[in-house]
Amino acid sequence: MKLRLYPLIALCLMATMATAAPMDDHPAGPDHRVIALWPGPPPGAPATLPSENVVERPGPLRDRYVEHVARPRLVVFEPAHPTGASLLMAPGGGYRWVVMDKEGYEAAERFAAAGLTVYVLSYRLPGDGWAAGPATPLQDAQRALRLIRQRAGPDARVGVIGFSAGGHVAGTLALKFDAAVYAPLDSADGLSARPDFAILMYPVATMLSCYVHEGSRRELLGPAPTQAAERDWSLQHMARPDAPPVLIMHALDDASVPVENSLQLLSALRAAHVPAEAHLFEEGGHGFGIRYAVGKPAALWPDIALAWLRRKGFAR
Repeated sequence: MKLRLYPLIALCLMATMATAAPMDDHPAGPDHRVIALWPGPPPGAPATLPSENVVERPGPLRDRYVEHVARPRLVVFEPAHPTGASLLMAPGGGYRWVVMDKEGYEAAERFAAAGLTVYVLSYRLPGDGWAAGPATPLQDAQRALRLIRQRAGPDARVGVIGFSAGGHVAGTLALKFDAAVYAPLDSADGLSARPDFAILMYPVATMLSCYVHEGSRRELLGPAPTQAAERDWSLQHMARPDAPPVLIMHALDDASVPVENSLQLLSALRAAHVPAEAHLFEEGGHGFGIRYAVGKPAALWPDIALAWLRRKGFAR
């Protein structure tokens, strides 16, 4: 699958209707392997599993999201010239759905072209009745990291990247990698879920006012969360000295997830002596991925990420 580029002006010609379809087992195409996270029903499944489907939004570029994820899985993008590094990718979606294309498959192709084996994660959503509630996406992220590590080998470099609410998933994995959020199932669960590095793209980081993304907090914690829950699920209050190195990127003109989410997290990581780096772009808005960053300062972000990975010794 090749990334299709269109003039920026065409991106404004968006229609207002969307269509839904049953989930495709090979949503990125037949050349990409799909790995189920769990050998049976995921932990804490409700009596009736959510009715999973894909919604495709019209427009000049393919734009799909998965809602009511019932079968969490990884779609694998294998590089032509592997460097030995692997990347778990958590797309955004405000914890209401999981974006497939603009913060998933397109970004996966970019990093696979640089030699990383990329695993795009469709994670379960906390509002769909799973027993673990807000820890449900973390269950999937931990399990995914362990399966990748098992597949890649004990000495492999395995990191995580997340976008928007997926940045919260990735950040929670990086900072709560050893939380016992599900009962071990097999040998994979004996492996560490600590990523070797974390890249957080315009992350939803805080659940506390006044910089919170209200939609993500509502979907993660419910309509009336306690202050204790808000604090417990705010990334800046999870910072710990043994966290992996973190790279954060955010646009200053982000009107959905204020840049203070990243600034507060950066300050907390530095206070905990975690190796951390941040890049702030004057323009980019929210959810730019690759397609909406074209022609803006934020378009540099994949190159910045790859340069950081090489400098840290995680990629060649």
